Amino acid sequence: MKIRFGYEIAYDSVHGVAMVVMLRAQPNSGQWIIQPDDMVIEPQRPHTSYIDVFGNTCTRFVCSGGIVSLRADGIIEDSGMPEPQILDAQEIPVAHLPSDTLQYLLASRYCETDLLMTEAWRLFGHLAPGWSRVQAICDFVNQYVTFGYQYASSTKTAFQTYVERCGVCRDFAHLAIAFCRCLNIPARYCTAYLGDIGVPPVNAPMDFAGAMEVYLGGAWHSFDPRNNARRIGRIMIARGHDAGDVAISTAFGNSFLRSFRVWTDEISEQQLSQFMASTSVVRAA
Repeated sequence: MKIRFGYEIAYDSVHGVAMVVMLRAQPNSGQWIIQPDDMVIEPQRPHTSYIDVFGNTCTRFVCSGGIVSLRADGIIEDSGMPEPQILDAQEIPVAHLPSDTLQYLLASRYCETDLLMTEAWRLFGHLAPGWSRVQAICDFVNQYVTFGYQYASSTKTAFQTYVERCGVCRDFAHLAIAFCRCLNIPARYCTAYLGDIGVPPVNAPMDFAGAMEVYLGGAWHSFDPRNNARRIGRIMIARGHDAGDVAISTAFGNSFLRSFRVWTDEISEQQLSQFMASTSVVRAA
């Protein structure tokens, strides 16, 4: 399966404002980049990339003032299979966890384990450890929290989501992550492209999707409390303790979002050939 993915995002920024953006795709196992999602900045600005402490690719530049547009258009080959479900994946005792996973047991800006510890053990402490317990957490969050874009708030935490029982995908993920950490299961936040491949299309503008990865059986596995299903064609962008670590853009000064468009669609071999031909023409020009 071939998937075309990318974005067009525009900001209105004051001259001299430094920005860091985190938009580069990170293919998972079973995915291969055919056409890289190289970022184009208009008007052209000098920019550099670096890898942050979580392994995410970040791009930094300084705005020239006025509208700055960011665009990328890539192609990835995907296995076309739903995300694997490893039902026998077990929780690993804390004493035997790899050292680099321990940070994902701790409280973070949006995941207050101290405030949710009692509830986590009340709700899930009696369940058999392992994949089924993490899935039970996702089932609970999916049913307990009402989804709605009108509930979005950049400051909403996992505890607030639990109390208010409403939110967007990042809030679903934060609550499930906090519950996992309370039960000594390493969990981290991730943001990704997620199109409507293999599911009924959603009548809403495309956006990036927030979910989580949980460490079970010696590997990280994707779980999606918002959609609560094994999906096809999820393309990871960034991972961190919570959404604060994976913001798509951080402006160090006055900057305002002016437009935002994201796409991720399965394409045919004919569409792939047409895309590659048009890309070659542009590069030649």
